[in-house]
Amino acid sequence: MDPLLIPIVFLAVAAAFLLSASAGFGGSLILVPTLALVLGTKSGVALAALLLASNNLVKVFAYRATLPFRKAAVVIVLVAAGAFLGATLLVHAPERAVTLAVIAGFAAAFLVETFDLTRWKRAGSPLLALASGATSGFSGTSGPLKGLAVRGLDLDRLHLVGALSLVSLVGDVTKTAVWTDAALLTGRDYLVALVCVPLMFAATFLGRRFNTRIGERGYTGLFWTVMAGYTGRLLAGL
Repeated sequence: MDPLLIPIVFLAVAAAFLLSASAGFGGSLILVPTLALVLGTKSGVALAALLLASNNLVKVFAYRATLPFRKAAVVIVLVAAGAFLGATLLVHAPERAVTLAVIAGFAAAFLVETFDLTRWKRAGSPLLALASGATSGFSGTSGPLKGLAVRGLDLDRLHLVGALSLVSLVGDVTKTAVWTDAALLTGRDYLVALVCVPLMFAATFLGRRFNTRIGERGYTGLFWTVMAGYTGRLLAGL
């Protein structure tokens, strides 16, 4: 890596960790494109998964009092299964078709949220969880689908962030294990993650403090802002 790019990379890492701790997800929105640009697509996506998995350990600790294990269990299992399949098989579907499907899912979920169709949100959550893991496995990010899957569990703000942290941890650990076995991740990458540990703690607890102060309405706005950011990134790639 060019030494001149190192400060930019660490700034992106800190911003990704802060956003992830505040909203419960969204770190890959910043981290994946930054690392892919600097290191190349495959290496960047793999390192992003490792860094986000490590950061999610800190997030789970920070939100340990509001982790809805029972409510999120099905979503967690399906995200892990999808992530394993996506990372292993690399999902041969055309990227454009996947992008359009994700955008359509976001639009549908926004309508469900607007008209408070709770039954439909709950019914669609498992399917979205499986799809989020699969797309994350081959694109490095599952933000919109993961957010929608967990949003369908009807949790309050802190439990929602706790659930997103759990789901993200399981998905990123699964991908990290697959890509380590495939030699996409090496000891040097794990050393980078170790160096970033202080950033993880500082950004996570700052993000948690921000989350506790913005209230339910503020968090709802933050959640959909992150979702819109993911969708904008997908549209830019069409």
